[in-house]
Amino acid sequence: MTNDFKETQRNRQMAWRKTNISTMKYGFHNGERYAHVVPRLNWKENLWAGIREELPEYISARNIQAHTGTNNLLSSWVNCANLYFPVRIIPDFRRLMIDFLKTKLKTDVISINAVELEFAFEGDLSPSALLGEAGGRRGSSQTSPDVALLVTTKNGPGIVLIESKYTEHSFYACSARRSKGSAKRPANPDISRCMRPAAECDYRQICHQTVWGRRYWDHLTLTEAGKQSLKRCPAATSGYQLFRQQSLAEGIAASGQFALVISAVAYDLRNTALIRSGRSSGVGDFRTDWGELFRGKAQFHTWPHQEWVDFVKNHSRDRQTGQWAEYQNLRYGY
Repeated sequence: MTNDFKETQRNRQMAWRKTNISTMKYGFHNGERYAHVVPRLNWKENLWAGIREELPEYISARNIQAHTGTNNLLSSWVNCANLYFPVRIIPDFRRLMIDFLKTKLKTDVISINAVELEFAFEGDLSPSALLGEAGGRRGSSQTSPDVALLVTTKNGPGIVLIESKYTEHSFYACSARRSKGSAKRPANPDISRCMRPAAECDYRQICHQTVWGRRYWDHLTLTEAGKQSLKRCPAATSGYQLFRQQSLAEGIAASGQFALVISAVAYDLRNTALIRSGRSSGVGDFRTDWGELFRGKAQFHTWPHQEWVDFVKNHSRDRQTGQWAEYQNLRYGY
């Protein structure tokens, strides 16, 4: 599938860099030079000025593995940081996000106590304990939501786990659906079984992730609607990231330690390839269909980045938030 939106944004970013990046030298991505990639030494120029000092210090202090493409102007990780890291460090953004959650997600959030990138609990609620993802770290080899908002609601503590997308065409394919393996991760002996409709099989029984020690299906139960609509495992070809975050959210919710657990996706409204990426699996539009697949305690919500930027513009007269909104418009067209 071609992604016309990605090509449009690539052209936009190459035009933007002419007046916003100090060098026109091409950077490398996977060993190749590209016009939309800046030299590694200039990666901080890929960030909004208001977070250029705090973000690098934060990821170093937290031992976070930032994505390798931080010097890529199309990086969704950088896009996410530019949009949501200010909520961590600037009080007005935190106030606005509380009001946004109340308005958009209909929550009873009273306060935001922490904002974390590439989030993971330690201990019993860690990806290792809940999902069987041993040996990972924040941002690498484990399910680490792009952003986590640790909040207080009227009924107690809550958490919002956010997968943030920019130009990606899907939520990617399952890592265990491959015919080549290793001693640590043996090959899947029959990748065709992942493509069976839910009405004809029990994915819990056939999932090759369990051979690898992964416990995703331990926390997920399909609804009757999900059993009827899914034409293949929801993680098989385009929903793997959503699947893992949903499992993590349900595992956290089942602990009983939180009054509110939300698995959310923040995305670009213009990226129709992403929105429709699950249609061959029976998820015609992830915004409306994904939340109908599973029953449990965790909620599923989505919002476009455009709505967050518009909310900030319409509900703040602060000079710094105004500069941020202007940056988002010039950089991304929000």
